[in-house]
Amino acid sequence: MPPLINVRSIAKSFGAEPLFQNVSFTVSEADRIGLIGPNGSGKSTLLRILAGAMTPDDGEIAYRKRLRLSYVEQVSEFHPGDTVKSVIDAAMDKASVPDAERGSLSGEALGRAGFTDLTASAAALSGGWRKRLAILEALVQAPDILLLDEPTNHLDLDGIEWLEELLERAAFACVVISHDRYFLENVVTEMAELSRVYPDGLLRVKGQYTVFLEKKEEFLHAQSKRQEALENLVHSEIEWLRRGAKARTRKSKARIDKAGQLMEELADLNTRTRSATAQIDFSATERKTKRLIELENVAYSYGDRRLFENLNFIIAAGMRVGLVGPNGSGKTTLLRLLRGEVAPSAGEIRRADRLRIVYFDQTRTLDPTLTLRRALAPEGDSVIYQERAIHVASWAARFLFKGEQLNQPVERLSGGERARVLIAQLMLQPADVLLLDEPTNDLDIPTLEILEESLLEFRGSLVLVTHDRYMLDRVSTIVLGLDGQGGAESFADYSQWELWQAARKQEAAQKDASSPRAAAPRAAPSAKKKLSYLEAREYGGLEQRIAEAEESLRQKRANADDPAIASDAERLLLAHSELQQAQKDVDALYERWAELEGKQ
Repeated sequence: MPPLINVRSIAKSFGAEPLFQNVSFTVSEADRIGLIGPNGSGKSTLLRILAGAMTPDDGEIAYRKRLRLSYVEQVSEFHPGDTVKSVIDAAMDKASVPDAERGSLSGEALGRAGFTDLTASAAALSGGWRKRLAILEALVQAPDILLLDEPTNHLDLDGIEWLEELLERAAFACVVISHDRYFLENVVTEMAELSRVYPDGLLRVKGQYTVFLEKKEEFLHAQSKRQEALENLVHSEIEWLRRGAKARTRKSKARIDKAGQLMEELADLNTRTRSATAQIDFSATERKTKRLIELENVAYSYGDRRLFENLNFIIAAGMRVGLVGPNGSGKTTLLRLLRGEVAPSAGEIRRADRLRIVYFDQTRTLDPTLTLRRALAPEGDSVIYQERAIHVASWAARFLFKGEQLNQPVERLSGGERARVLIAQLMLQPADVLLLDEPTNDLDIPTLEILEESLLEFRGSLVLVTHDRYMLDRVSTIVLGLDGQGGAESFADYSQWELWQAARKQEAAQKDASSPRAAAPRAAPSAKKKLSYLEAREYGGLEQRIAEAEESLRQKRANADDPAIASDAERLLLAHSELQQAQKDVDALYERWAELEGKQ
């Protein structure tokens, strides 16, 4: 069977600078490919080429006949008159879905995604719900292949888990650009990295993200060894040439030609392997105060809706708070309260005297008409960082921008490059408390790792809102969870928050099951099912299995918390992946126990 999409030796340039060259890429049935790469490497451009929304400058692209393809862009926008239902109906019209299948298809899709009000304006939805709707719009067209560009950027943690489950059980192929390392680990069956460091511009590896990291390390190590050997060879050939090689003999001429080829190969390797990392370092003040912000019985309401109430929390010096909760639970509102931008509906917020708070707003945008020079240094050709002047060109280089980009308008930057500009602006402001609202959107994985390191080294306090579970686990020392129904609790880590959420859902399900309305359609007690022989045997052994699973969970948690692996990203990612799986095993056993208990 031919592949769904076959891309051969394509190239794409913008201006004189090539994005990528000689890239080949195939997508076959049931592939789930994670596509990563440095900001500006051309990931979104490659996805648009796969979608047929852009043509390459060179090379060929072939599609299987009658291929059904759906593409979800980074930014999901809808027309003002669109409703949730009209968006789905229009998508099914486009795909010529038979009338007989429409009701069940749209109902199941919208129900699984959590939509309840089908008349809601699509354009008025939050970023996370617009993203869910855009994904559903693509899904109801029954694609053979789904292309997703940074789908987790605006999804909350519940939304990311919904998408993970959807893709894991999907029959279609998928190519997804993402920087969410846990998402990639949980979903993809293959990884591909687009980068100039590879000879063909792309490294593709079968397996999960952790497998890719191992293979990438092996490849780069081998390439480094080749580079070292080439340098020695070229050095010896140059010495031979300096001694006055005679080109009259066929043997000497062949050696001179060979020396030239070696030099070209070394130059190519040096160009490809020359890399840099963003230098992110937030400036903290020297404040000695222990209690920076105190919240006492704080509540906040929008009209009749109470976001949270009776919130008591202290942000102390050096504390790193991970703020989590579903979309609409009030995370951004709480950041605005901490900043003093809005006042609480009830309770009191006390801040230390002359407290310096720096806020990273996820909705903040850059003036697209500004040049990069003015965006980085609004008041001249230098900036003041940690009490010393730095020329704008040197400041730009810290964030991986080239000198020739300084006079380009901001609108020509990629999403990740714009995020780096915002972080550069943030770094110029010394802070006692950093409030970060989704700072990871559009950042590539290497920049994410640098950001994590800088947050770990930051001497002040921070409150971090992010959907990146890996960053939450690594950076936060305490997790504050908002449940979206007025409740708030603090936890030692993200895993505890997940357990609390699962327990709350189970309690709600049990209440629904025992309510009179839920009980009305049930059969009479005499019709109640009995356990079969096999179920009775299973039920008898469940207690022991749960005890073993919980012991395994405790061990996995201890492994994940081991300080010895804190600086080893690969081992840390693997440990947290095993922890997640152990938690899923425990939850599944408890669900099965409750199911069998109900039959007794």
